[in-house]
Amino acid sequence: MTALRSTNVRAASLPRMKNRFPYLHPDLVPSLLQDREAFIAHLAKTHQLTLTEAREEVDDFLFIEGLLYEVEG
Repeated sequence: MTALRSTNVRAASLPRMKNRFPYLHPDLVPSLLQDREAFIAHLAKTHQLTLTEAREEVDDFLFIEGLLYEVEG
């Protein structure tokens, strides 16, 4: 079980996550953030993506969040 990089997924990220992935179930997100593969599977199921597409979406999201974190300091 690998968690999403918690340094890049902060409370400020959650509205952006909801905006990018509108069909996520908000009550499940905190627990899903602790298990990357479960999050990817949930994202694929709720957004009609393949597991590969969902994994790429998560990687892209985390990359952008990492850049924002660097800029915001």
